[in-house]
Amino acid sequence: MGMLFLIVEDDRKIRKFINFSLRSQEYDCIEAATGKEAMRLITTQNLVAIILDLGLPDMDGVELIKQVREFSDIPIVVVSARDQDNEKVEALDAGADDYLTKPFSIKELLARIRVVLRHSNGNKKEDAPVVYKVADLEVDLEKHKVTLEGKDIHFTPMEYNVLTLLIKNSGKVLTHKYILKEVWGTYLDSEIQSVRVFMASIRRKLEKNPAKPRYILTEVGIGYRFADE
Repeated sequence: MGMLFLIVEDDRKIRKFINFSLRSQEYDCIEAATGKEAMRLITTQNLVAIILDLGLPDMDGVELIKQVREFSDIPIVVVSARDQDNEKVEALDAGADDYLTKPFSIKELLARIRVVLRHSNGNKKEDAPVVYKVADLEVDLEKHKVTLEGKDIHFTPMEYNVLTLLIKNSGKVLTHKYILKEVWGTYLDSEIQSVRVFMASIRRKLEKNPAKPRYILTEVGIGYRFADE
């Protein structure tokens, strides 16, 4: 058996559609229609990723994410009809790796899956890259050096910490809360403005047009994502 995915979705038609789409990419799939069945499979099967609907009949999908995160860092991609920003933030803060709102294109789902798998595999490597290159930007984590088009760019220690957090999680949406906890060590709603100030400063140094960023993308109402290619 190859790469095994778990599809957790109570709507049979959507479940079969996702299953068919993943199998067309030569992925293997198993399915669950309830949170209870999903937990049984998660704890007994060797999975590479979970595709999760939040609206399950026996429990809330966010609660399932929290339970899984107590013992596993397996990639979780949420697919849900809930399109409110606070719902997305809640799922991401609980530990989801990405979030797609229904209806979604299968092309987009497959692209998101490739990102979380790449990110997951990168975390498993003992020798993580010390030099990250994206377009004209190069960040050397060992030397704490940032260059853009071959020119050194000066960052304050805090700006550098924010930038490297984004880069190490490239392609993944990081919520304001996650960034604050990782960089500042605390989280208060009043501090979200601090994150925005730092992002604006970083963008002024990196982006030719900060209003149309190439590297640091805003997920409105949720947080930020570093372009992974």
